[in-house]
Amino acid sequence: MGAYEGGLSMHSIIDAFQFIGDNLHFMLTKTLEHLALSGAAIAVALVIAIPLGVTLGHLHKGSFLAINASNIGRALPSLAIISIGIGILGIGFINVMVAMVVLAVPPMLTNAYVAVDGVDPDAVEAARAVGMSPGQVLWTVEIPLAVPLMFAGIRTGAVYVVATATLAAIAGGGGLGDVIVNQASYGTAGVIAGALMVTALAFLVEGLFAVIQRLLTPRALRHEEGPAELLAPVVEAT
Repeated sequence: MGAYEGGLSMHSIIDAFQFIGDNLHFMLTKTLEHLALSGAAIAVALVIAIPLGVTLGHLHKGSFLAINASNIGRALPSLAIISIGIGILGIGFINVMVAMVVLAVPPMLTNAYVAVDGVDPDAVEAARAVGMSPGQVLWTVEIPLAVPLMFAGIRTGAVYVVATATLAAIAGGGGLGDVIVNQASYGTAGVIAGALMVTALAFLVEGLFAVIQRLLTPRALRHEEGPAELLAPVVEAT
């Protein structure tokens, strides 16, 4: 029985790839819709979370807001936010994007705050001792040292958005969710194909931000990077 189920599963995956090949233009169109929604949500979340988190971390204020934002974000189901938003924003792109922004901001804000707030005080004092202004200290010392942990939050938020944007299907937002929830039209192969595409996008986004993170991280800190090390300060803080 186990062998049969395994064979059936492999057959379904093969059918899914066949579905993608047979409907390549359609799947690429849905993928672009998914990327447009995810990209807009990630961009808005970055504009909100990173400046706020960096500012609070630099001032060493607002720890309650920054650290508990992650818990608040996990407590707010995206599906509920979308449902409530239908009554306010109607059905469509904006409603789903707002829900995705609410999902992405908490990890980005929390990590940005903890990253800047946790910069070695000796490094900051040394920068001040040589006559750097508060702005110079922020841009030349605190932010470069905070990049690895800050990007851990950005990567987490971005992957959350890409994976959860499939909920757009219930509110007319388009994307690969339209395929995943519509088994009646696209069959099991279509549902699996949509899920595989979302998975591939999540890995792609994770990899893209990992490359950007490495490029922006000071060379002396690169050997210290690693998922467990990057996330540990936030886990302890929350």
